Amino acid sequence: MEKKVSMKDIAREVGVSTALVSFVLNGKEKEKRVGAEVAAMILKVAADLHYKPNQIARSLRKGSTMTIGMIVADIANPFFCQMARVVEDEANKSGYTVIFGSSDESSVKSSALIDTLMNRQVDGFIIVPAEGAEEQIRNLLQQKIPVVLVDRYFPGISTSYVVLDNYRASYEAVSHLISKGYKRIAMLAYRSSLIHMKERVSGYVDRMKEQHLDAYITVKEIRYSHLQQDIGNAMHDLAVKNKKADAVLFATNALSIAGLYYMIKNGIKVPDDLAVLSFDASESFDFFYAPVTYVEQPVEELAKESVKVLVDLMHGSDKTTLVKLKHQLVKQKSCG
Repeated sequence: MEKKVSMKDIAREVGVSTALVSFVLNGKEKEKRVGAEVAAMILKVAADLHYKPNQIARSLRKGSTMTIGMIVADIANPFFCQMARVVEDEANKSGYTVIFGSSDESSVKSSALIDTLMNRQVDGFIIVPAEGAEEQIRNLLQQKIPVVLVDRYFPGISTSYVVLDNYRASYEAVSHLISKGYKRIAMLAYRSSLIHMKERVSGYVDRMKEQHLDAYITVKEIRYSHLQQDIGNAMHDLAVKNKKADAVLFATNALSIAGLYYMIKNGIKVPDDLAVLSFDASESFDFFYAPVTYVEQPVEELAKESVKVLVDLMHGSDKTTLVKLKHQLVKQKSCG
């Protein structure tokens, strides 16, 4: 096994003290008034010997590992995948490396991921919190660990967050369907106490009531762990058995993809039999025979803002930053 090169080896080769080598390799040559020629020689020898610094020791000296922990609901979901990509790029600009994990909407898995990342001594967290994870977030805040919530937040916890204005997005999505002549508008949403899902449902319900369409308000709750089964039952009731709906608002892209699959299998035509509007983009929407109208979240802005807020916190800011971003409605053929 090849011997690891140390600062002592470099000092011996150059003919200077180990302390002098340390000053140069840690960027303190000007502060310690090390001559330019000597500094250049130390750097050249370090490169020639393929010197690699001990990152653990460096972290202990600096009190920072220059790493960020990011926990998302599901890294396979295009929404979170794109968000993670932008977070990584933005964090790198500030010198940070990002370690990722997926909670799969499980507070148990989320807790285990937080413990693992804490053991890795990350400097801060960007978290898409799972349902029931309130105590985990409180514990991080009590330990003075910088944390930013993204996509959803807990109203009872004072912490920085970057989210979509979900109520407004849902309200305007329903307005679009109404403007197209639809009245029997149903909504499919996850069964959840998380604020983003509750706000999406509230926006739908309030807009329907404003238009005196109370009789047609139908919210089908889908269990995350029984997605296909619950979607099938809901769609059968809405579009086959009782034909309660002439339009459906899906609260996420995963729900809409499962719903569209059911419609294709059962010969339900979009938008002739049932209009469709979804939250979040999906590449598959554009390939569907009736490209899907959807609420586009500003994923890049969500990611960039969350990194910006977290970096400020890690650099000593004690400000609680609350960011709500606007959506765009991408109008295609699934609503007629």
